[in-house]
Amino acid sequence: MNLTDRFQNLRGEPKPGPGKPQPADVFKPKPTAATLGKKHEEQAAGSAASATAALEMPAAASVASEALNALKERATQTLFERLGSRLTDSTLEDEELHQFVRDELKIVVDEEQVPLSGPERQRLIRDIIDDVLGHGPIQRFLDDPSITEVMVNRYDQVYVERQGRILPTDTKFSSDDALRRVIDRIVSKVGRRIDESSPLVDARLADGSRVNAIIPPLAVNGPALTIRKFGRDALTVHDLVSLGSLSPEMAELLHACVVARMNIIVSGGTGTGKTTLLNVLSGFIPPEDRIVTIEDAVELQLQQEHVIRLESRPQNIEGKGEVSIRDLVRNSL
Repeated sequence: MNLTDRFQNLRGEPKPGPGKPQPADVFKPKPTAATLGKKHEEQAAGSAASATAALEMPAAASVASEALNALKERATQTLFERLGSRLTDSTLEDEELHQFVRDELKIVVDEEQVPLSGPERQRLIRDIIDDVLGHGPIQRFLDDPSITEVMVNRYDQVYVERQGRILPTDTKFSSDDALRRVIDRIVSKVGRRIDESSPLVDARLADGSRVNAIIPPLAVNGPALTIRKFGRDALTVHDLVSLGSLSPEMAELLHACVVARMNIIVSGGTGTGKTTLLNVLSGFIPPEDRIVTIEDAVELQLQQEHVIRLESRPQNIEGKGEVSIRDLVRNSL
């Protein structure tokens, strides 16, 4: 058994089938038409023709995709011009605004007079609505409950975290400007700003998801965006024990430490479960105790009622109004 087979066995991957070349086969020289008989030459020519046809099919698909993207850009621009300030009208409910945009968008698409199949039309309308009212091409990841984090390294490189594994995707924004528009939309909704004088921001979405955005000149390869989604259901101590993250004895010790009002420091790298453990520890706090949480971006999900949640605030465009964690700690004493 070679090293590749051993790695595949460790990862639980299936072995290559008989029709699939082994890794060593890549380095073997391939027979040419000159070394074959006439019959084999015809077979080689036929294979070349098949390969050419196979290359033409993706090329045709690419052209169709580019045409659809061009249509989307035109329709989106027309929609922005027609609706203008209505898109940011705070008096409209979300459902009302979505229906308004959907109705207007159907008119815009019809005016383009481009023949589209049913699925193409639905996809076009969905993508434009995501661009105009949502978070662009990453909206579907935010709607997917199995995805816990979305990482946009640059406009054409998007990763997601699903079940603890970080996976690349084929999703991308059309340009740096398109990604920047989504970032601006996110930070403006929470009263923050991001520009060259303040090129990074931490914020949270309406559902509690945490957002970090950074733009040039700090981000050398263009704007970058990270969204860590807010879990709908907080894990309990029983969940951690059943998952093997804690032993019953460890859970009992932590419970005793919280009840005894001992100081506990929870530390670790990104995505290691600090917030999850803090949520579990908070469940041990007696319900009659008053709890004050202080965070730079609210993430904790305490289940008690006697709770005050505080969040720090950066300075405004004039350099004023900053409230630091130190200020909040002093205020809570």
